[in-house]
Amino acid sequence: MYAGIDTHKDTLAVAVIDHAGRALASLELPNTNTGFAELTALLADHQVQRVGIEGSGAYGRAVAVHLALEHPDQDLAVVEVPTLMTSRERRGKPGQGKTDPVDALAIARITAREPGLPPVRLTVGPAADMRALLDYRDELIAERTALANRVHAELAGLLPGYQHQIGSLTTKVRIHQAIDLLAHITGAGAVRADLSRRRLERILAIDTEAQELRKTIAGLVEDTGTTLTEEYGIGPLIAARFIAEVVDVRRYPTRDTFAAANGTAPIPASSGRTVRHRFNPGGNRQLNRALYTIAITQIRADTEGRRYYEAKRAQGKTRREALRCLKRRLSDVVYRRMRVEARAFNVTDLPELTSTNEHRRETLAVDAGAANEARLTA
Repeated sequence: MYAGIDTHKDTLAVAVIDHAGRALASLELPNTNTGFAELTALLADHQVQRVGIEGSGAYGRAVAVHLALEHPDQDLAVVEVPTLMTSRERRGKPGQGKTDPVDALAIARITAREPGLPPVRLTVGPAADMRALLDYRDELIAERTALANRVHAELAGLLPGYQHQIGSLTTKVRIHQAIDLLAHITGAGAVRADLSRRRLERILAIDTEAQELRKTIAGLVEDTGTTLTEEYGIGPLIAARFIAEVVDVRRYPTRDTFAAANGTAPIPASSGRTVRHRFNPGGNRQLNRALYTIAITQIRADTEGRRYYEAKRAQGKTRREALRCLKRRLSDVVYRRMRVEARAFNVTDLPELTSTNEHRRETLAVDAGAANEARLTA
């Protein structure tokens, strides 16, 4: 039997189907611990073997963790169903409209039909802490950028030509120089000068807090024992992003599935005699940005990545195309390192997310030469 769950902030719409896709049960449960207990009993009564959840990274995060980590039945597979697949399934049956029970039924049928759905990403423990810290730091950096842009706009009107004395507001010295300049403004511009000074003081506070967050994140990364930071261009923040977003690399059976998940695998766009690929705008954009940062860093130094980039340019590829090729290659390097590290964990201490023993062996298998290959390509 299969089940589909359409998640919302207050409720969970659940549908259970048989192997032929016929609906056996449909109900709405509260998105609380009480509802989770009722859901567990429902799945046990119908002997459900696979559950699909839409939005397991948002409103479905708690129920996904409950089913994957606390469910007594170890044979239950909990997978993520993309929203786009649900909408396509629903549009395939016109006339039924869009309701939560309809979506839950569509999710259940996709769960039964699609064997390649990824297990849910369980962001718990250190990975959850890293993700929260990284997201908070990104919020601070975004606030800092907005404040700096506003100050630049005000300074252009208050002190024309200030840029020749200060330039960008990227260092503590330059920020203090700007504060000193604003302190001498009186008259009509005094109010705007005071507001700009407050913004600059806020920037200094953000810089101090961001630095403290970096140290905290670096400590968490070091505690994991990861070797990602040994790769040129991967610092503690980038390594933390990979750990926080990937969580369990066993979710991706091959390097190609990992590349598709992070958006570095190009999309086929061939027609007739024209064989080509185009940019992939999908995937996890946080991971994609991290790979972009690594690629840019390697290109600027004498690294294997730079030589690979230059070789692609020599083949006639544009700068963007060569950069995308390098990102794809770096995706493989990161994947191999994380797969090798996964062997250091005791698999009995990790949640088993796959549906069959055969698939479990496939996703946990690591080539004997993976460690050597990772070192050769680093």
